[in-house]
Amino acid sequence: MTIAADPGASAVRDFVFARTQDDRERHLLPELRRLTEHHRANCAPYDRVLRALGVPAGDPGARIADLPWLPVRLFKHHDLASVPADAVFKTLTSSGTTGAEVSRIHLDRQAAADQTRALSRTLQAVLGGRRLPMLMVDTPSVVKDRRSFSARGAGVLGMAGFGRDHTYVLDADGRPDPDAVARFLTAHGNAPFLVFGFTFMVWQYLYEVAARHRFDLSQGILVHSGGWKKLADRAVDNATFRARFAADTGLTRIHNYYGMVEQIGTVFVEGPDGDALYCPDFADVVVRDPVTWAEQPVGVPGVIEVVSALPRSYPGHVLLTEDLGVVHGVDDGHWPGKRFSVLGRLPRAEARGCSDTYAESQGDKPA
Repeated sequence: MTIAADPGASAVRDFVFARTQDDRERHLLPELRRLTEHHRANCAPYDRVLRALGVPAGDPGARIADLPWLPVRLFKHHDLASVPADAVFKTLTSSGTTGAEVSRIHLDRQAAADQTRALSRTLQAVLGGRRLPMLMVDTPSVVKDRRSFSARGAGVLGMAGFGRDHTYVLDADGRPDPDAVARFLTAHGNAPFLVFGFTFMVWQYLYEVAARHRFDLSQGILVHSGGWKKLADRAVDNATFRARFAADTGLTRIHNYYGMVEQIGTVFVEGPDGDALYCPDFADVVVRDPVTWAEQPVGVPGVIEVVSALPRSYPGHVLLTEDLGVVHGVDDGHWPGKRFSVLGRLPRAEARGCSDTYAESQGDKPA
């Protein structure tokens, strides 16, 4: 079985939040069916899973919601790749609590290029095409080894390409550096600039520092993800997060996103109005009943399945996550397609999250 070198190329266009749900199903389903057969032919463990499920060769499903999925946890226990070992260019590991097993995601050079291009097209929808001066709410030590690093390191390195004149909010020892932020704002604070970080870290190490030092972040565009569990413990939800940033720092252009290392390069982005997450044209979500695994109707919560045409070097194109979510509507939001929210982790699911892991390893250091 052969497949085009870039299965997502036809879907990754200049603007990737353009397809209605019917159009998405029509274009994405054939690519996903081809990917299923590609991984069946090139990944023996995946083939065994499909055989055990009784999925016939050449007929994996008539709808996106019918395609066979893998539980995302499988990547913590099995080494799954659809390329030879000598073709692996980069291996990414998922975040997790100390001592927890991590996923290992193998990318060949083509897959690494595909995910970089897809992420770029996706984020251009909210960032525009210019590279802006950039505040990184992290420490420079997170990206020391570029061949094998964590999901947090992959996120930081992946986002770094969208900015210039990078300044890290934390020093090499993981301590907040208000002087570095002040110098950055003196140089770049009067024009648009980019801010990136994982949600809990953005709150503790940027918001709290900025509010204390009365920093003006009004020209900033913040992209952030993950870490809501830690903020829930502090009674900070998405609305509070946005409101406090606006009131205390002037920052109003805020975009949360949902993504994971097991589908690196695919992110689901909060729309300009901040009401929900949206699927890029080369991806989709299915919310499933946790008992029957049937697709849930709009408005009914369930387990999130993430679907993407990007994963070619490993069988990660249809994955059942350990997150709960709900689809709020279809083709009725700021962008077409499904708009949805992530409600939290499944009960008893392993704790996961780049910023949560950072906080556990560092302790709640004061700014």
